[in-house]
Amino acid sequence: MREPSPGAAALKDVAPVPGVPKPDPILVVDGVVRHFGGLTAVDVEHLELQRGVITSLIGPNGAGKTTFFNLMTGFDIADEGAGTFDGQELRKVPAHKVAGYGMVRTFQLTKALTRLTVLENMKLGAHGQRGERILSALWPPAWRSQEQAIEERAEELLVRFKLDHMRDELGGTLSGGQRKLLEMARALMVEPMMVMLDEPMAGVNPALTQSLLEHVKDLPHHGMSVLFVEHDMDVVMDISDWVVVMGQGRIIAEGPPAAVAKDPAVIDAYLGADHGDESRFTPTPWPPESRAPEARP
Repeated sequence: MREPSPGAAALKDVAPVPGVPKPDPILVVDGVVRHFGGLTAVDVEHLELQRGVITSLIGPNGAGKTTFFNLMTGFDIADEGAGTFDGQELRKVPAHKVAGYGMVRTFQLTKALTRLTVLENMKLGAHGQRGERILSALWPPAWRSQEQAIEERAEELLVRFKLDHMRDELGGTLSGGQRKLLEMARALMVEPMMVMLDEPMAGVNPALTQSLLEHVKDLPHHGMSVLFVEHDMDVVMDISDWVVVMGQGRIIAEGPPAAVAKDPAVIDAYLGADHGDESRFTPTPWPPESRAPEARP
């Protein structure tokens, strides 16, 4: 059994009720709504995510999980409502500023730059690089010391994620699982307070899945909060301190993994409201019983 995250003890007496307040929330969402035409993709009345824990965001396909990620991290704009991260307003804040606040995300499809080396991919993830400004770039003393510090941090993370032997390989030569590791490691270059992982295990072979899981479990012990989307319920039950369930854009349940697994609303969302109706499995007689011919006038 894994060691609980540092913030998990604070959730001990929190009721498993959608929208319940948390003792020390790092992300607070109020009235966030996103429409696409006539479809309401996200409609979250209130949600708080506890600091220093691993929270899973689960739900059937089309529940609005990735759209919710996009809204929180500045890749999309809500039609109504807003979120706050560590006290900072998130409404209409672009993605690069959200990252600067300390909240970063990964994607279902990895974003490694295939023609740059692994080390160069890592260095791109650092925030606020002085050498990115035109005038500063023309005077190396203005950015050289920072560049060295960035490279040292990149090297440390590559060792931690066991990718240091590929530091000089092109990003395009990595396997799918290695790209997932690279993307997670690159996200940590920002030294974030919160990491949002969108299906980090998708498409990863079993040999690397366990490695990824161990890295995710380790993040709260380095001072980070985690929100991740995952469909494998065995992974969710193993890794989560708290679980939030979305259905049709709304938060329909939240609580400890064991409580959420037994919640009727969650079972209905995954299996349908008639999941206990055995009549669905009653065979229909075939061929149909013949009817007596109608009498002719």
